[in-house]
Amino acid sequence: MRPRPPVREAYLAARVLDALLREDYGGLAGRVARTKDGVGLALADGRWVRLAPGGLFQDFVVAQDELLGLEQVLETLAEVADPADSGGVSAFFEECLAALTALELHDAHADEVLGRGPSYESLAAFVDHPVYPTSRARPGLSEAELVAYAPEFAPSFELRWAAVPRRALAPGSATGLPADLAPGWGGDEVLFPVHPLTVEEVRKIDGVRMLDEAAVTVRPTLSMRTVELDPRTHLKLPLPISTLGSRNRRSIRPGTLADGARAESLLRELAGPGVLVADEQTYADAGHEYLGWMLRRLPEGKIVPVAALNAPGVLAELGDVIPEYLRLLLRWNVRLFVRYGVALEAHQQNLALVFQGDRMRLLVKDNDGLLASPARLAAAGIAVPDFADERMLNDDPHTLADVFVTITLHLSAAAVAFGALPYARAAALVRDTLAEALDEYGDDPMARLLRARTLDAARLTGKSMVTAGTLVAKERSGARDINKYYGTSGPNYLRRA
Repeated sequence: MRPRPPVREAYLAARVLDALLREDYGGLAGRVARTKDGVGLALADGRWVRLAPGGLFQDFVVAQDELLGLEQVLETLAEVADPADSGGVSAFFEECLAALTALELHDAHADEVLGRGPSYESLAAFVDHPVYPTSRARPGLSEAELVAYAPEFAPSFELRWAAVPRRALAPGSATGLPADLAPGWGGDEVLFPVHPLTVEEVRKIDGVRMLDEAAVTVRPTLSMRTVELDPRTHLKLPLPISTLGSRNRRSIRPGTLADGARAESLLRELAGPGVLVADEQTYADAGHEYLGWMLRRLPEGKIVPVAALNAPGVLAELGDVIPEYLRLLLRWNVRLFVRYGVALEAHQQNLALVFQGDRMRLLVKDNDGLLASPARLAAAGIAVPDFADERMLNDDPHTLADVFVTITLHLSAAAVAFGALPYARAAALVRDTLAEALDEYGDDPMARLLRARTLDAARLTGKSMVTAGTLVAKERSGARDINKYYGTSGPNYLRRA
């Protein structure tokens, strides 16, 4: 008999098995069986694991009192995996070990971090991703590097400078950070801020010089590659790591920052009541995945990332903000979808609440993953952005609906509401708020389609994040974008029992 696994290992093992079941990797869901003792699944070592109704996002999950070992789950993954996925399976093994290390390290430091009074960004990092099981994994980083740079440890550190040939700047690039953030510099070079973790990668780039002096002191935000210069100013920088999947690199592909600026301009034009759009127009791109930066300017007021709403103590401090948040979120996203054919990849990390006096607004940022319908924009008299990434333009309403369901509904609405409220109340609140937003558009074809894909659907679409992010190469999965790869579904938590 195997020894009883530690609590954190059992927690991670259950989340991993839940994800593999949800995505039915290797036909694993086909092993689920019903016996006289209930529903369960046989693991590779013969262990029978009891399953419980999944509630959100999937049909069945590991029962709460089942304590699994990570090795048992990974042995089962190896057993069902296609031999062609051996590289992805090995990478996922490393991800799981890195996630377990990070979880245990966070437990060891949590009291100390909370005692220092962390920012809302750090508190948001206390909450695991709603569906990606190894979200804390940053494979390749040491424990010391995690404590020094990961947001859940609330560190501060100094950036570095690189001198980059001026001729390398892409059109639209700024020639430097504002004068209060960067030293004066002239001639044939411009200064680029560099994250300490990226220094060695930048040293390898021909014609680029790393300077010895340090730059400004920063703190990491929930998005580890974005750092806080001050409460109103964030700086997005490339990192040589992967998060939410080994194929999900945190470098910055050339052209992405320009597309983000174009997306921001579009959303600023379409912003409705109660919605703010972060200023992301100042950026620099030198044509390399490790040479880029974007300065994000935020509005006045107290800013709380939506991902922080489920962190310890945050809702107790803010009060009953969930109904108003859902109203702002769903009303605006339904409006974007129905009127303009726009679906935002604005998950709980890319949204924030802004408190200005007695008023609360919704802030959206980091928009380079949105989808927009050229035909519907043109029909509404809106200029179609000239995105470099052609994947951002799509006229298929069902493709747009996939993004709405998996991002706006699942991650931004349901994960937050169900994390804060009892199940029945959360389901009713999300359902009624979405219905109210859709009712405004009556029999509009896009509203009817969205209603059919959400409120009236027997099942709701889900993303196969582990499959596309780590386990299966794009050549085999056929995914054009690993962050928009579907193929799984779960019960509709919006339908009345």
